[in-house]
Amino acid sequence: MNVTYLSAEQILGADDLKYEDVEVPEWGGTVRVREMPGTERDKFEAQFVGKDGASVRAEGLEGFRARLAAATIVDAEGKQLFRSAAEVKRLGEKSAAALQRVCDVATRLSRMSEDDVQDLAGN
Repeated sequence: MNVTYLSAEQILGADDLKYEDVEVPEWGGTVRVREMPGTERDKFEAQFVGKDGASVRAEGLEGFRARLAAATIVDAEGKQLFRSAAEVKRLGEKSAAALQRVCDVATRLSRMSEDDVQDLAGN
């Protein structure tokens, strides 16, 4: 069997980030949720890991859903809508059901398993 392997250029040039439009009735419309790129997922997960690299930072768990939603809700061009800490905090004050709806899609697109989420939540 003859296998042709991808080149670095082919990999780096691939348009591989998936997105999904999600109806959020609590907000009266639709948002676009995008899969997290690898480096963004690393940064997102690092917020919850203790300095020892193994434990979960309890103080980091506050606003988990808002942070995940903020990291994955994008405009039509793929730019994050919520960038500042103040915006993320305000997003966290929105409906938990709406945030969960967005987070369910975000975790699926970014291939975050239930175990991944439980580990981040310290459960």
